Amino acid sequence: MGVCIVRFYVKPSGTPDHAVQAWTGWLRSALVPYLAKQMLQIHGITQSRAFRPLWLVHELGLDYQQVALDYRGDALRDPAYLKLNPNARIPTLVDDGFVLWESMAINLYLARKYGVEKGLWPDNIEGEALTWQWSFWVMTEVEHALLSVLMHKRILPEEKRDPEKVKRNLGILRQPFGVLNDALEGDDYLLGATFSVADLNVASVLAWCLPAHVHLADFPALQGWLRRCLDRPARRAAQHR
Repeated sequence: MGVCIVRFYVKPSGTPDHAVQAWTGWLRSALVPYLAKQMLQIHGITQSRAFRPLWLVHELGLDYQQVALDYRGDALRDPAYLKLNPNARIPTLVDDGFVLWESMAINLYLARKYGVEKGLWPDNIEGEALTWQWSFWVMTEVEHALLSVLMHKRILPEEKRDPEKVKRNLGILRQPFGVLNDALEGDDYLLGATFSVADLNVASVLAWCLPAHVHLADFPALQGWLRRCLDRPARRAAQHR
């Protein structure tokens, strides 16, 4: 599997703003259209929702380019990037000229197109429906509350953290965690004995439990499943390359 990473760096100390803006503007306007015509590419830094498709392309063994755009800077407002994603968000996928945004949509597309033979996409309509179900479910029932816990325990400055929001959202999460735990009772993975993109999509959200120090001892099936998913070599490769 080949990997190409393009990064846009913060300006060196002492460099005039106008010089940096001119250089980075030219670089983005020149590179983004060029890269869009090359191999599959994923726009977004690893420490973002772009990690979901980055993990998946490692599972699929695909050649790809990562354009490491940081959501904390101005790169997402560059006109060349806005032509790809007018929402000014990451991730964005470009696959042979086809442009797609939203991390779950990207993963469902990649798995459907490239993952059938690898077992990452089911070969029957019932399995497909369950894959959509779990992918939509984790975004609607888990992501918002779990991200709030992570923000108020680890990411926000101390003076902006709200322990009451942490407590309230941890209470909210018990219900969906119970649903997932019950679904995994007696099975290694969501669709049965084999890891699939359904597991990857859900685990990519539940992975925030680790930095947020969310304890899962009350949900042993979920806890064991999450450990199996996060221990996969492709996930480690995407995170640590």
